[in-house]
Amino acid sequence: MPVPSTLDRHATECDLNHAYWLARASDLAYKDEATIEEQARKWGFDRIRHHHTRFTPPFPLQDTQAFTVADDHMIITAFRGTEPKQIRDWLSDATTPPWPGPARTGYVHYGFGEALQSVFPAVKDTIAEFRTSDQTVWLTGHSLGGALAMLAGARLYLEDPRLRADGVCTFGQPRTCDRLLADAYNKGFKKRMHRFVNNNDIVPQLPPEPAYTHVDALRYIDADGRIRESMSLFGGLTDRAKGLTADAFAPASDGVRDHSMSRYLAALEKNLA
Repeated sequence: MPVPSTLDRHATECDLNHAYWLARASDLAYKDEATIEEQARKWGFDRIRHHHTRFTPPFPLQDTQAFTVADDHMIITAFRGTEPKQIRDWLSDATTPPWPGPARTGYVHYGFGEALQSVFPAVKDTIAEFRTSDQTVWLTGHSLGGALAMLAGARLYLEDPRLRADGVCTFGQPRTCDRLLADAYNKGFKKRMHRFVNNNDIVPQLPPEPAYTHVDALRYIDADGRIRESMSLFGGLTDRAKGLTADAFAPASDGVRDHSMSRYLAALEKNLA
């Protein structure tokens, strides 16, 4: 299957073609506003809104950023991620209290709750404003951005169901919430959630279990770059070991390398080729 040269804005399912374009939107979220607007217009979107909030110390992040684009068929909101070391240090801190989940359902990591709350009202209002002709709604992001996309989907679904996303697609997303919220999310987003994890990517292994867990619909990228919808425990351990030995000179850095958005894009392109 060849890599599509243009985004299908009439897509209603998140197959690999659509996941590839959501990955490109996640990558675009790291760029400056002018670049985002130029690329979004090339993709055929005529409505663009930026969401940007700055924090002050001692919050561990400098800001939260996202963008929303729309035309008469589709709306995409992409959340920006952060550097692997920054999010790894932040998520390894077990002293932060939990943040109440949407509609009082479970709880989420405090940092995610705080970061999302800083932009969520604007994101929600923008989606409601742009959704003038029953367009499909897609949420996406890489790293921290993936966590925010997943939680934004949970908030829209549980707090304002009329705005429920048609799909959420994340890349290198960390664990975000407790089992109660994950169960509610899995029920509401069955066949709508696609969580891509690249081999030894360190970020999806944080924060530690059992306090926090992942939502379902894993799309695992193995050491050879193949996307798998299922993997046995033994097979997964073997495959991760294979990934660690891919670079004999720097096996310890494999988890950071595998977190790169460029690696996710390369894997999707390989599976579409």
